[in-house]
Amino acid sequence: MSTSAASTSPAIVSIGEPLIEFNRPKEGDGRTWLQGFGGDSQNCAIAAIRQGATAGYLTSLGQDWMGDAFLDLWKSEGLDASQVTRHPTAPTGVSFVTHGPAGHKFDYLRKGSAASLMKPDDLPKDYIAGARFLHVSAIGQAISADGRASCDRAIEIARAAGVKVSYDTNLRLRLWDIETARQHIHATIAKCDIALPSLDDSQQLTGLDRADDIADFYLKLGAPMVALKMGSEGALLALPDKRIRIAPHRVQSVDATGAGDTFDGAFLARLLEGDDPATAARYANVAAALSTTGYGAVTPIPRKDAVLAALKQRS
Repeated sequence: MSTSAASTSPAIVSIGEPLIEFNRPKEGDGRTWLQGFGGDSQNCAIAAIRQGATAGYLTSLGQDWMGDAFLDLWKSEGLDASQVTRHPTAPTGVSFVTHGPAGHKFDYLRKGSAASLMKPDDLPKDYIAGARFLHVSAIGQAISADGRASCDRAIEIARAAGVKVSYDTNLRLRLWDIETARQHIHATIAKCDIALPSLDDSQQLTGLDRADDIADFYLKLGAPMVALKMGSEGALLALPDKRIRIAPHRVQSVDATGAGDTFDGAFLARLLEGDDPATAARYANVAAALSTTGYGAVTPIPRKDAVLAALKQRS
């Protein structure tokens, strides 16, 4: 990536790995797959854009049809891809999503992907420094040593420039073991402004069961704001001086792929709009619920008007 950047950065800069997604519907014949788009940091950026924010992405794509498809998607969504590079030989990563009694399951073809080969010295410093939020995910750290170094360097650049860091603790134990994950995720929590963990991942990472205990754990690590996503149980917003439970928004859910990422992007977008954290969390909670009513990570992410209409019905 170039060390120079456009004169104006988007409000949110996200870093990580996009994945071409193949999703097998529960009610299908077992042989039919829906091709879509995924990758948690990418999903977050698109979710933010659909709520009215500006967002850009730091990643690398392969010189393949999948990379072309992502660039077409991002152009149609209005996502700034000006700092995205194309690797001459490495491929774009692929994910496969299947569904069972325990929920959705991921399988991957991502080893040696273009995104996993990003180098920290190639990051566009001015582009990161010009944003209001840098969004990072633990998956971006877990995909490779270079990916980890790049995410960590992006956080350093952001903090030095006064850019707030949001961090999703997305845990993928196929990418790293639990002890390595704990070490790096806990260290990153201490550097972030907004922690965006999910309950199931946090239970594995902390060894704690109760949402309040998990929120306390992350606050004590140094995160000044924790939005704990609890799926069908809603969310818990924890600040040093207050704690707010966000009631679930009931929908007919078919696929939770990307729901947490939708929460992340919607939450950041509403903070940028000037919402207080509790109002932003309520909005994000509804957006995440609506995203589970269709298959795939990106296609069902709702737009602002749909979320506002659902919120109006709740009031």
